Amino acid sequence: MGKKGPTRHLKRHKSPAFWPLHKKEKVWATKTSPGPHNFSSSIPINVILRDFLKHASTNREAKMIVKQGKVKVDGKVRFNERYPAGLMDVIAIPDARETFRILPEKGGRYKLHSIKGEENNFKLCKIVGKYTLKDNLTQLRLHDGKNIQVSNDNAYKVNDILKIKLPELEILEHIKFKDMLPTIITGGRSQGETGTIIGLGDEPGWKKTATIRTPRGDDIRTLLKYVFPLGESESLISLPES
Repeated sequence: MGKKGPTRHLKRHKSPAFWPLHKKEKVWATKTSPGPHNFSSSIPINVILRDFLKHASTNREAKMIVKQGKVKVDGKVRFNERYPAGLMDVIAIPDARETFRILPEKGGRYKLHSIKGEENNFKLCKIVGKYTLKDNLTQLRLHDGKNIQVSNDNAYKVNDILKIKLPELEILEHIKFKDMLPTIITGGRSQGETGTIIGLGDEPGWKKTATIRTPRGDDIRTLLKYVFPLGESESLISLPES
């Protein structure tokens, strides 16, 4: 009788396309552990160290770096080399004096964007769910798997953006979703494009769309779930140069 259930192993040709791995060079790849981001939209820490940053030449070297507590994700030391990092996560390597934010890039890929100063201490999170709890509390579910409890306040809506202090997860700023916000597209054919929200479609449910006007003057229509506002009048985070 064959083995049933999930496996911890992953062959390279089955790894996500945006991982910078040569599909035929070797047989195996690292499979991410269960965590805040799902498998198809996350990168294990050892792949970041070895293949993105070139701080290690082998998986064994990357694993040693992680086990020594030299890598932080969102302000917390992670000792699991399979830990999944994803969109907007802040990756810090204190010994190398390097900090990066994971941002979407054209072609369905992710980019490690170098950040400095105050940017190291916060991240932006999108509200993707909202639940009412007892004792007059509301639980906000964020795009990166985190949950934050707030007083039962109708000010927080799905698709709003929170500026979160790391690692305390304290809400520093609340950006309500509306027209004319600077935004970045996180999925679909236009992933990585930036612009301004100029209108929402009248489609129902998950099919709802938004129109983004790029700095070039092009209008892009994409699903609302791929729209990630970055601030009120200007972006709260730095972005890679075009």
